[in-house]
Amino acid sequence: MESLHTNGPLVTRTQGTGVDVVFLHGWGMNSGAFTSFIPYLIENFRVTTIDLPGFGENASQVPSPYNVHTLAQAILDQLPAQCILVGWSLGGMVAQKIALLAPEKLSGLVTIASSPRFIAGPGWPGIAADLLGLFENQLEKNFQKTVERFLAIQAMGSETAKHDIKTIRQHITQFPDPAEEALKKGLRILSCEDMRQDIGRISVPTLRLYGRLDSLVPTSGIDRICELHPQSDAVVLPHASHAPFISHPQQTADILFHFAASLHRQKAS
Repeated sequence: MESLHTNGPLVTRTQGTGVDVVFLHGWGMNSGAFTSFIPYLIENFRVTTIDLPGFGENASQVPSPYNVHTLAQAILDQLPAQCILVGWSLGGMVAQKIALLAPEKLSGLVTIASSPRFIAGPGWPGIAADLLGLFENQLEKNFQKTVERFLAIQAMGSETAKHDIKTIRQHITQFPDPAEEALKKGLRILSCEDMRQDIGRISVPTLRLYGRLDSLVPTSGIDRICELHPQSDAVVLPHASHAPFISHPQQTADILFHFAASLHRQKAS
């Protein structure tokens, strides 16, 4: 049974029993993105989802300035003690910042299709700058169409792309629309934020999960991320794109279970 928590500044939702796992979604989305994935987890995990400030049920909470640091600070207080924090895409960037700010809060960190820097640059594979510029321009005219296009790019390459897009769209529309400022500033984070010099200081046990067909976080960049954060482990799903928990939910769930079990073993030894 799901319980809704509205007593803090941010709305959170929790269901299931077991090890605490918290999910943070990506740009333009909300926690609805995880709706079809959560049933794979709730027999072993107590799953909490938190909409990023400015999105979904937290659309009215827009911190100023709107950046990775303020988003991380806002979410920090909502985290259950010693949880595994899972951040997808932009949510992965926020999760990495939380791991740097308050490692004592976490027992583990998982990033899904995420990066310390999303935009491509010299010697750094990523999202083409002109593509993000295009999204910024389109956002002014029609945010829904922009999010739709972003969804299409995220699913691109996956054998189940049409189904993946339909699934996410169906679930995120059950939540309130995002704040316009959060959409704009969120894109700004994707195009400007650079945490490459910081991630080597992450002391929390970390697993990085990628899709080989992901065009937003290209596999050619994975080795570079591993070089910057050699303590982390990386798993690449060969047939997945940017949303492996939608296209390959059982595989993704199994990877999370194994990671949680390894944390338990480390603690016990």
